[in-house]
Amino acid sequence: MIKENGVAERKLQIDELKTDLIVIGGGLAGVCTAITAARAGIKVVLVQDRPVLGGNASSEVRLWVLGATSHMGNNNRWAREGGVVDEILIENTYKNPEGNPIIFDSILLDKTISEPNITLLLNTAVYQVNKLSEDKIQSIDAFCSQNQINYNLQAPYFCDASGDGIVAFLAGAAFRMGAESKQEFGEKFAPSKEYGELLGHSLYFYTKDTGKPVKFTAPSFALDDITKIPRYRNFNTKEFGCKLWWIEYGGRLDTIHDTETIKWELWKVVYGVWNYIKNSGKFPEAENMTLEWMGTIPGKRESRRFEGDYIMTQQDIVEQKTHYDAVAFGGWSIDLHPADGLYSEKSGCNQWHSKGIYQIPYRSLYSRNVSNLFLSGRIISVSHVAFGSTRVMATSGYVGQAVAVAAKLCLEKGLQPKDIAAPNIIKELQTALLKTGQYIPNHVLKEEADIIQIATIEASSEFTLTALADGNIIKPLDYSVAQMLPIGMGKIPEMVFHAESKIHTQFEVEIRISSKEANYTPDIIVEKFLLPITPGRNCLKISPSYIKQSNGYVFITFLKNADVALHYSQQRITGILSVFNHINLAVSNYGKQIVTEDIGVDEFEFWCPKRRPEGENVAISIAEPLAIFKARNVSNGIDRPTTTVNAWVAAFEDEKPVISFTWDKPQTIKSIDLFFDADYDHPMESVLMTHPETVMPFCVRNYKLIDDEGKVFYEKKGNYQTINKIVLEQPINTAKLFLEVEHPSKNTLAAVFAVRCYSQ
Repeated sequence: MIKENGVAERKLQIDELKTDLIVIGGGLAGVCTAITAARAGIKVVLVQDRPVLGGNASSEVRLWVLGATSHMGNNNRWAREGGVVDEILIENTYKNPEGNPIIFDSILLDKTISEPNITLLLNTAVYQVNKLSEDKIQSIDAFCSQNQINYNLQAPYFCDASGDGIVAFLAGAAFRMGAESKQEFGEKFAPSKEYGELLGHSLYFYTKDTGKPVKFTAPSFALDDITKIPRYRNFNTKEFGCKLWWIEYGGRLDTIHDTETIKWELWKVVYGVWNYIKNSGKFPEAENMTLEWMGTIPGKRESRRFEGDYIMTQQDIVEQKTHYDAVAFGGWSIDLHPADGLYSEKSGCNQWHSKGIYQIPYRSLYSRNVSNLFLSGRIISVSHVAFGSTRVMATSGYVGQAVAVAAKLCLEKGLQPKDIAAPNIIKELQTALLKTGQYIPNHVLKEEADIIQIATIEASSEFTLTALADGNIIKPLDYSVAQMLPIGMGKIPEMVFHAESKIHTQFEVEIRISSKEANYTPDIIVEKFLLPITPGRNCLKISPSYIKQSNGYVFITFLKNADVALHYSQQRITGILSVFNHINLAVSNYGKQIVTEDIGVDEFEFWCPKRRPEGENVAISIAEPLAIFKARNVSNGIDRPTTTVNAWVAAFEDEKPVISFTWDKPQTIKSIDLFFDADYDHPMESVLMTHPETVMPFCVRNYKLIDDEGKVFYEKKGNYQTINKIVLEQPINTAKLFLEVEHPSKNTLAAVFAVRCYSQ
């Protein structure tokens, strides 16, 4: 028993923690920053003011994680973010294909606490910054509401990933809030005051069918007139959670200090919505439904943005500008919302896509006036318009990974964040990031430490694409479809495909390419064919004359014709994809981006894949085989399809595929990195949406590593991750290394993007 007499006052317990890097904010950005830094070997304290990790992705808010893949609704192919973001989304798809937000919480927690270099402080809010000098943070003070402990957290480097930028704000970092004028950065899409200064908050609810009638009595504060919401007719019993993202409010308020006011307005609305669904009599199917969950904290979109040495603008995104210090990429649309949110007569969002992904420079990831402060997540150095794209969670997490590796370099070299931007040092950061699976557009990994670079590489077979076999799948051309083929420079080969019709008609086929080599927007038609179709099955041939002057994909485009049906293949092959000119309303994709006024964006068509089990490749034969799936691709420093497949793919008839590496003399191998194909084109939304598969069809599940004496020194069964990092307890000494893999299925070939070996 504890008994203590009354005293004049008491002090809370104070715990002092010293570490290498303090990350403030446990949303996806903070989690990815902390995990990446911990794996780089530095000690991290991760401070989160909520009881769970994930921020807007957590069970407290329940927004799905998305980034450059944009629900597969844009022209960004193979654009899912790499590294820890990729690992988390793959893990969630494997363990939680139903999209249960509680399970996603557990995955984030598990990943974080599994890192011995991370000290996690949940329910802990920062309230004070202590500075060593005008431009340098010495420590921060934080309070945990659950254990009543005050923490004094000290480190040489701090990363603010808190969303509202609490540490950056208290530290005096230069910031912006609200929209810039068109004149400041020359952004033609900069919004007017009428459209809004800020993006608002959203709050969601979940429903459940109980199997018996359930009554609902609305609380007194519920909105009583649902018609005050112009889009009230859009409410239905099938949409819940973040599919109701447009229940948004607060764009005309202070989205930090008025957050509680905004939350109460959102509560008023969502309880009113549910009252409308349950008691208006217009939804008889809701009789057995109950309100299973209601959000208690709103999901925030926008507040402060802090200034770095570079402020990204609309032009960086639309023009896909190149930066010498690129460390990440984005690809979500420029997605701005009306200030009045759900009370606006305007559309809930105004999304404008670019023709491809864009680079994010390192100079936007640290404060320009607080010397030891990194910026991560949605508070990075961007304009309001650019923020419309960079703010989404997968992009935020990707940025965090770059910050983490930069912090490692700062510690090693005794530098400040700004110093890493020097041209000679930024290359070290880019190389270190590429090693972790952080794809950076237009960058290739080449490192002397990787002994694969000096090996002779051979394989038991190399797949050559001569045809995508007819799978007896016939589908009408209700909308146009294109088969993407990675054809390099030179003459495009002759091709044969099959179509069916019940009538005599004509069939249009076009050869298209992208105006920018690395994009997947087929905006240039280089050749057209008009083919006669007779009733029944038709074997059709095109003989292109066009000579291609650059690398990049070719789109064999079959234009919409409801009287014609195409034959498709069941074969799925790494880097080979069909795309469709169809509609995806979730990302304002109406088949074509039409610009009615000069707002600084491009007009172009959308050609997007369909989700499996749909989206089969077109059955097609190619006169000149595409011999592009070479064994040597595993050492080319690119770990996903870009302008070509960048993978070794074994042949169908090869029952035991093996790739071998031979050196002139024995090599000591301590660690091996393997990169497999977990389908970077799949967005892997983290919650709400369900996925038909837990393992991507291209991913090698089972493999063995064998030395020059035929000894299996490592074996893996049931793999589903992109990156397999193997650290051997005892180094091996061998003049040969064999990687033996299994085909994932009879219709999907074994593929490997990269093999890297290190002696240390």
